[in-house]
Amino acid sequence: MSGHSKWSNIKHKKGKADAQKGKVFTKLGRELLIASRACGGDVNDFRLKIAIENAKAQNVPNENIQRAIQKGAGGAEGANYEELRYEGYGPGGVAIMIDILTDNRNRTAGEVRHIFSKNGGNMGETGSVGWMFEDKGQLRILREGLKLTEDDLMMMALEAGAEDFEADEEGFVVLTAPSDMEAVRQALIDQNIPIEESVLSPMPQNTIEITDPDQARKIVNLMNKLEDHDDSQGVYSNFDLAEDLGDI
Repeated sequence: MSGHSKWSNIKHKKGKADAQKGKVFTKLGRELLIASRACGGDVNDFRLKIAIENAKAQNVPNENIQRAIQKGAGGAEGANYEELRYEGYGPGGVAIMIDILTDNRNRTAGEVRHIFSKNGGNMGETGSVGWMFEDKGQLRILREGLKLTEDDLMMMALEAGAEDFEADEEGFVVLTAPSDMEAVRQALIDQNIPIEESVLSPMPQNTIEITDPDQARKIVNLMNKLEDHDDSQGVYSNFDLAEDLGDI
């Protein structure tokens, strides 16, 4: 099985730092609101169920979760967000996609285009890089506190219907087809496997290895700037950082 990319490790650590600053709370709250709006607040809906579990895993207070669900279900204040996806290229021609929730698409488009242009990239047309990615279910499991061996966990995930299993320094990522994500997730939960995060997101079908340190820093800087945008819900790319680059 393949090893999880260095960018995935950087992104995961950054997510933890953002959580400490409250930025993750905001993004999770928006996802709760949108998911609730789409299903009318039905907590058995798959997308809303995942949003609730991800929020709880990041220690979002229950009252915040319920408030977001109620706003979404009632179509009240804050429920007028649009879901958008922007595409473009970064330094070295790497493909980048960014998922957006915004209440002002013109403002956000201008700001995202500015981030691309000021950091060695350029925003493209819809579909310009999307064909390089395919949606996958991704279930993250931490090593800490896990009572199974890596091999046992991998076999359990594959027997439950997972497509692939990746390892990094902090844990594991179980990859599934979108249609199998809920069944695999539930099978692991039934075996008392704690899942830190469940997401359905684009993954590159092929990756470009970045070996030049200066280029790597420019790409990671652009990715971080896009991640930090207030309307960003997720940023995806087809690059991987060479193992010998060290800390970027």
